[in-house]
Amino acid sequence: MVSTNNQSTTVFFILLGFSDYPELEMPLFLLFFTIYAVAVVGNVSMIVIIRINPKLHTPMYFFLKHLSFVDFCYSTTATPLLLENLIAEDKSISVKGCITQFSFGVTCVMAEMVMLAVMAYDRFVAICKPLLYTVSMSPKRCALLVTVAYAWGIISSIILTYSLLVLSFCETKIIDNFVCEYSVFLSASCSDKHFSEIMLFIFLNLSTLCTLIIILTSYLFIFITILKMHSTSGRSKAFSTCASHLTAVTIFYGIIFFLYCIPNTKNSWLVKKVGSVFYIVVIPMLNPLIYSLRNKDVKETFRKFKSLKIISQ
Repeated sequence: MVSTNNQSTTVFFILLGFSDYPELEMPLFLLFFTIYAVAVVGNVSMIVIIRINPKLHTPMYFFLKHLSFVDFCYSTTATPLLLENLIAEDKSISVKGCITQFSFGVTCVMAEMVMLAVMAYDRFVAICKPLLYTVSMSPKRCALLVTVAYAWGIISSIILTYSLLVLSFCETKIIDNFVCEYSVFLSASCSDKHFSEIMLFIFLNLSTLCTLIIILTSYLFIFITILKMHSTSGRSKAFSTCASHLTAVTIFYGIIFFLYCIPNTKNSWLVKKVGSVFYIVVIPMLNPLIYSLRNKDVKETFRKFKSLKIISQ
């Protein structure tokens, strides 16, 4: 057996992607490229809009700006490899390149999990403790929470990447996948995978469980508080402030559990691929659309920004 470090330039993974359906590769490339372009433009636009509109300089939009940044980084890390895999005849990637792509992807996914939990906590404080909101969600507190999200993403990435670097890869492997997921390395390794599997189990489940507990607990108290409100307009306003975030959380964790619950059978590979594509390509596009379409301030700023560009031309 040979270590990853010694063989990263000679051992390759061949990512099959959608090679079983060659007639669909070009249409899929055009579709995914369009979605990727919308995701990039949507997330960058969201960041710019939040920065230029003083009305949006609040904790909720501060977190949303960083969520958009994470989505932009994740789609830019994962989607180009998928697009290249669809049109390139040579579908091979070096072990070193695959690990690098995986490392950046893990950082973004883990950071997004924590960011969604932080945003749920922000809504909890805003609705359940409105008089303490300014103090509880001070600029320093918001910066600290965002730092925790990025730090957890980086720590998880370092440890999970290390758990891959201790694996050995003896020969070029054909992988029925289109991106460098953890399963790619485990299936290709010719050494003991016990340590790597334990690390994946711990960090993935710890991140999912802890963030879900924070989100579910926050929304439990939010719904209790909303039900106690006597004003119909107050209830409607409270629900509207949570609707976008709750939609994003439902889609994000819904796809995770969907992929978890699919049994590992020969017939499930296509379903898993479609689910993975949705997770990698579509979710980064949906988040800015979800938040912008339901928010008057964001739409108003976008219209002003668009009109200014037209006038300047």
